[in-house]
Amino acid sequence: MMKSRITAAAGLMLAVAMGLTINFSQGTSSMADDAKQPMLIHNVYFTLKDGTPENTAKLTDACYKYLKDHPGVVFFAAGPLVAELDRPVNVRDFHVGLHVIFKSKKDHDVYQTAATHLQFIEENKPTWDKVKVFDTYSKP
Repeated sequence: MMKSRITAAAGLMLAVAMGLTINFSQGTSSMADDAKQPMLIHNVYFTLKDGTPENTAKLTDACYKYLKDHPGVVFFAAGPLVAELDRPVNVRDFHVGLHVIFKSKKDHDVYQTAATHLQFIEENKPTWDKVKVFDTYSKP
C-alpha cells in the first residue's frame, strides 16, 4: 500500500515537472492522449524579391523575433539557404527556411491566428516573391 502511494506520487511529480495535466475525474492522464496525437511539422520556404544577404538576415531575424516563442512549440529554427550544398537533389529556389515543430495540430492552429504571427506576415509579406509551406505529421 505504501509502495503504491510512493509510486503514484512519483508519477504525479514527473507529470507536473513535464508540464502535463492529470485528469483525475476519468482516472487517466492526458499523457496517454498526448502520446496518441501526432506532432505537426511546419516548414516554410521564403523566396525574397531581393535576396541580398542583408534582406535574408532581416527575414531570419524577424522569424526569431515574432515566431519563436509560441505555446506548443517543440522545436524552432530559421536560417538561410546553405549555398555550398548544390547537389542535383538540393532545392535552391528560396532564401530563408523556417522550421517549427508543434506538439499538436491544435498548437499549430493557435499559432496561425496569434497576433505576433499575423504581425510577422504584415511586416514581411511585401518582401516576399514566393512562399512555400510544407506541413507534415510525425510520431511524437
